[in-house]
Amino acid sequence: MSLVRQRPKNEDDRILPLINVVFLLLIFFMLAGRLAATDPFQIDPPVSASEGLVTVEDLLVQVGVDGRLALNGEEMGEDALGAAVAERISENGAAAAPVRLKADGTVEAARVVAIMEILRGAGVESVQLLTLPAGDG
Repeated sequence: MSLVRQRPKNEDDRILPLINVVFLLLIFFMLAGRLAATDPFQIDPPVSASEGLVTVEDLLVQVGVDGRLALNGEEMGEDALGAAVAERISENGAAAAPVRLKADGTVEAARVVAIMEILRGAGVESVQLLTLPAGDG
């Protein structure tokens, strides 16, 4: 006489371990995944036919539609930008590393050139202008 009741094997018993593993993997990738930082204001970069490699660098200067500036996601004015970039270069000795410039596509070219002059005055030797790849159509 057996007191343990045998359950009939059905498909639910075989799929439960698979569901558990998938659920655990989902949680792992959600926790381990790196989320991209959001821009401090709306930026729609211009479109470019040329493509370059995107690398993760120390300095990212962002220019909004209304001309607002940010360095690595922290909003600041022109003077503060030049000082912060010069300080970062003197700390890290990273003058040779390119500074990425992400400007909205509607910002006037003269404004972008003025920001590049601020960066040059701060000791930046190379600037990469970030653009979106051109579409096929």
